[in-house]
Amino acid sequence: MLTGLHIAVIGGDARQLEVIRKLIELDAKLSLIGFDQLDHGFTGASKEQMDEVDFSTVDSIVIPVSGTNLQGQVETIFSNEKILLTEDILKKTPEHCVVYSGISNSYLDSIVSSTNRKLVKLFERDDVAIYNAIPTVEGTIMMVIQHTDITIHNANIAVLGLGRVGMTVARTFAALSAKVRVGARRTEHIARIFDMGLTPFHLSELKNNVTDIDVCINTIPHPILSANVISKMPAHTLIIDLASKPGGTDFRYAEKRGIKALLAPGLPGIVAPKTAGQIIANVLSQLLGESLEDRKGNE
Repeated sequence: MLTGLHIAVIGGDARQLEVIRKLIELDAKLSLIGFDQLDHGFTGASKEQMDEVDFSTVDSIVIPVSGTNLQGQVETIFSNEKILLTEDILKKTPEHCVVYSGISNSYLDSIVSSTNRKLVKLFERDDVAIYNAIPTVEGTIMMVIQHTDITIHNANIAVLGLGRVGMTVARTFAALSAKVRVGARRTEHIARIFDMGLTPFHLSELKNNVTDIDVCINTIPHPILSANVISKMPAHTLIIDLASKPGGTDFRYAEKRGIKALLAPGLPGIVAPKTAGQIIANVLSQLLGESLEDRKGNE
């Protein structure tokens, strides 16, 4: 239980509603900021404006999985208000206050560091990333079906990267009888791809492995699908880039060549917001509980 814990939930999308439900269930005290247009009322939680919250009593701040932008603005779909998380706000919180986000950037890192607060990036955790790979793959399958005129069965599909998402993507498309090849750099990943019964190739040979593909699915958050690589692809190739913004694809050149290239980060929140929200809520509640126990033990 999280009884006695004051948590400020700032902004977010439908996933955040599952987080709120879980935290109320665990008896936390919630201040909801950026939810003024939400019709749903949560018993045990209060909708407030940023300047109405007493941050000196806030033990934890939960912001959307996207964090903030480089100006500190927090995205929310339940309010038209411009909501900023600033250094001054963090200074008002107790020293033990923890900020929970999905990812971070230079702005968020800076204000957390300057105020000596702790930042937990949920999407850097293996458990969250692996659970999230499931709705990500389902969304990717949906996009391939929507944007191609062929079956997945027997399609030539290249998956770039064998991380937590790449492995699930490759395995699932192979289970749908696609002909899957996977590009990686690390020798242990090449060995694992072979062990999975798929066709491995080193990313240094990427240009030679896209000449006959129908779909290319990128999971690498670095410029990997350059103009030189895209120029080798058949005109009908569909590129789905699952890497975080801005992705790893030269979208300008893809458009120039007439190749459909789609940037699709955050698929879990689009195709399965309830499940994606429950994944975040379960891990977050565990971390909040551990943090509360640690504080009690140090008092």
